[in-house]
Amino acid sequence: MADIQHPAVTGARNGSAIVMWLQQYLKPPSIATIREFVILFVVTIFLLLYGLVPVFGGDQLGLVGADEPRYAQIAREMLTAHSQACHEVDAKMVPRSPRPEDIRNSFHCIAGGTVTPILYGKPWLEKPALYYWRAMSFFKEFGVSDWTARLPSSSGALALVVLIFLHMRRFRPGGHLDAALITVSCVAIVSFARGASTDMQLAAPFCIGMLGWYAWYETGKKFWLFDLYFFGAAATLAKGPVAPFLALAIILLFAGLRREWSLLRRTIWIPGVILYLVMVLPWYIAVQKRNPTFYRLFFLEHNLERFATNRYQHHQPFWYYLAVLLIGLMPWTVIAIRALADSIEVSIAEWKVRHNPQRYLGHTRAGDAFPEFLVLWALFPIVFFSFSGSKLPGYILPSIPPLTILTADYLNRSRRQGLPQWLIWAHAATCGLLVFVLALAPQHMKYETFVPSAQWLLIAGAAALAFGAVVFLTIRRWGIPQVCYVTLLPVLATLVFLLGFYGKELDMNYSARPLAREIQLQAPEVKLVATDIKRDMDYGLAFYRDQPMIHYSADGVPDAEHILVIRSSDAGDLDRWLAGRVYKPLFLYESQGIEVYRVYARPPVSPDIVPPNQPENHPHHPPKTRRHITG
Repeated sequence: MADIQHPAVTGARNGSAIVMWLQQYLKPPSIATIREFVILFVVTIFLLLYGLVPVFGGDQLGLVGADEPRYAQIAREMLTAHSQACHEVDAKMVPRSPRPEDIRNSFHCIAGGTVTPILYGKPWLEKPALYYWRAMSFFKEFGVSDWTARLPSSSGALALVVLIFLHMRRFRPGGHLDAALITVSCVAIVSFARGASTDMQLAAPFCIGMLGWYAWYETGKKFWLFDLYFFGAAATLAKGPVAPFLALAIILLFAGLRREWSLLRRTIWIPGVILYLVMVLPWYIAVQKRNPTFYRLFFLEHNLERFATNRYQHHQPFWYYLAVLLIGLMPWTVIAIRALADSIEVSIAEWKVRHNPQRYLGHTRAGDAFPEFLVLWALFPIVFFSFSGSKLPGYILPSIPPLTILTADYLNRSRRQGLPQWLIWAHAATCGLLVFVLALAPQHMKYETFVPSAQWLLIAGAAALAFGAVVFLTIRRWGIPQVCYVTLLPVLATLVFLLGFYGKELDMNYSARPLAREIQLQAPEVKLVATDIKRDMDYGLAFYRDQPMIHYSADGVPDAEHILVIRSSDAGDLDRWLAGRVYKPLFLYESQGIEVYRVYARPPVSPDIVPPNQPENHPHHPPKTRRHITG
């Protein structure tokens, strides 16, 4: 009877337990935590969105290269097809009611325009649909534009940075804020986060999934495997089988080096496998049913053949990715390489501990597998793609986050003894070099000279010395806690310099947006455009005018009135292309060596009528003046 307690006492104890639980998990965050989150979001938002969105520095740079405008145009055409499909059945993606008819209409709305990527009305099957889906959602929310086409990458990079911060805060506290800030401030992340491409769509979910797998490895809680399967599926929908291949290879190498082969069996989690298949298979099956050539084009040509051959003209030397890595890690290159070397030493030492415990007993980091995992994760994509016959910088983007995490971990472990003097000098010099090169970039774009004027060399050199000195002296005076903050200064300054002061020059030199605007301004009533220019400008004009370009060599010269955009070096071919046609020059787009002409409609020719003499704007009598568009 002594063990029987009054119900009121039991209830009081249960109530106090609930109160303690609520106090533990619902207590307000500390001042330090709030400060970390504020710094994280302010810096991250600035680096990812400044000069990208109109309300924050303006959308300074239009779509560049061939991929950005092409992918944006595909998303636009898919959104148009999707809207038409929903309008046909007067439905939305969420059924109005549980009636079978409403459910069928909603399914028709969902599937309409979202399965087959479309470019200029024809299937485009090079890449899966994740980027297009996400761009469609941003287009629908904010309208079709170049900056909304880049939001899928920016938002993906934001999720990656925040989850690196949370993961490190949970499992490696101390360097968690540095890990996030180093990641978001390196050149590779800043650049690809601003691109309307599939590279960040692969890298961000892939890296989040790998961090989730290691969290499961360290804790044994199946919950963390959800990250691997969910984000692995997202990465597979971004670029295809390369995502599960890279993940499996890295995990296999890790299990082999640690001789923990049971990891492979335990990683196979049935709910996770089902989740992965449910996310991935519906689209791959649906697109194959609608496009019987999909498997051959996508898997054989754009995956296996792209890796094995140089069919797509992206051949680079074997050491190419070493150069990409050194540039992509700027301004953290030197410390990141030192951190990688240190982690390799640690990994080798721990490997020896596992094989000869007595000799290496007491190693300060014995048993910590995190550096070993990050080293394998960082190096495998670089080594693997170095053997590829086709090389592009974005292929090794998944290797950047493990290196930035290693860099933060190295700085955190070095807080007591500090950094070597040579490393501080080298890091400061790297920051100065970044400032020097980017300060001269506008001059190179404007005057197309390899060696700029002496005045700009002095200005760039002075800025580089100033920032390098600030970085060096700050680290010498306040130590490792200030390394990350002071290194952000040259990154933020160069970003503001390039986009805030020279965004227009960047736009004129690398984007088709100013060219499209000028054509619309001078000939708003002419709809057709023919081009004979490099393909990045061709795709750019197609996006900004929302129509495919005509090519004389493939499509012939149209009889209707049209605009002709050609390279200045090809102006001598006008007589051959337009013999007997009336045309006149509109303007010279000098920054990219392009000339724009207005070609009038071909008049109907009667056999009984002799054509009259050509007017003064005949090709043999061009106007003596034309407008130059130079920026």
